[in-house]
Amino acid sequence: MTSRRLLAFAALPLLLAACEAPGTATPSQRYVVFFTQDSAALDENGEQVVTLAATSAKAAPNARIRVLGYAGPAGSVAFNKALSDTRARHVADHLVSQGVPQSRIQIVPRGPVPFELAPTESRRVEIVIGG
Repeated sequence: MTSRRLLAFAALPLLLAACEAPGTATPSQRYVVFFTQDSAALDENGEQVVTLAATSAKAAPNARIRVLGYAGPAGSVAFNKALSDTRARHVADHLVSQGVPQSRIQIVPRGPVPFELAPTESRRVEIVIGG
């Protein structure tokens, strides 16, 4: 690829952003926190992800924030629905402790989902900022 093409390719996202009409939605940012089986406790990696998400949320004070909780399919549906809710609430509480207003956060427990590529991928909370 020539240097001119490479420069044009690298500048494309900036050009597209500059051409957006005022008031159009900004792209969403997605952060994923993983959990161990049957747990809603944040480990060190999870805390770091939530801290990064909180920083992004505070930098975009008008963006909505959705916290989506998931659980794996093992066990009862009722247990996994409650677990997905608890996971999402713990993440939301951590966002609030990092200075994100509670009023901006929508908690969405999704309940159990089938195992995806690996069982740990089903045991997650997604933080979606904007979009």
